[in-house]
Amino acid sequence: MNDKNIEAEARSFISEEKYFELLSFFKENAKLLKEDNQETLYFDCEQDLRIQKNDFYAKVWLKSGKVHDDSREELEVKADKEDYELLEKIFLKIGFKVDIKWYRKRSEFSWKGMTACLDCTQGYGHIIELEEMTSESEKEIVHEKLERELKKLGVDLTPREEFEKRYKEYKKNWRELTRR
Repeated sequence: MNDKNIEAEARSFISEEKYFELLSFFKENAKLLKEDNQETLYFDCEQDLRIQKNDFYAKVWLKSGKVHDDSREELEVKADKEDYELLEKIFLKIGFKVDIKWYRKRSEFSWKGMTACLDCTQGYGHIIELEEMTSESEKEIVHEKLERELKKLGVDLTPREEFEKRYKEYKKNWRELTRR
């Protein structure tokens, strides 16, 4: 089994202006991996259990720890995109309830050995995430590196408390915020 099963990440809310500035920067200085439209369901359970449909496939994934932790174990199973509704039905029939639904446009790049993601999430805002898969023993070192790279990009790190606050607000109001 791969010992690099910990996702280390540094993230920050950014303005729409900074989003487009960084999008141009990464298009010129990084390898575009994909541009993607995602619909993600978080289930109301003790674990961080999610399903997602994107432009390429569906997936079920489970993350250890809590949302907004700097690093967490991530387990993921991909399925055909067409199976998303079936996955949702299975989880609902088991008794899980939808906690939150997200609609996001993501641009994902390979840059300096890490993944750089720029997100525009309906009702939530613009976010940059730098991510790298690592081992349990290296997660703090990798996280610090990701934070330094964010600062080099001119992005101030959003404190975890701000993410928690905005997440709580979104969770309370996501149905209204995502009306189409």
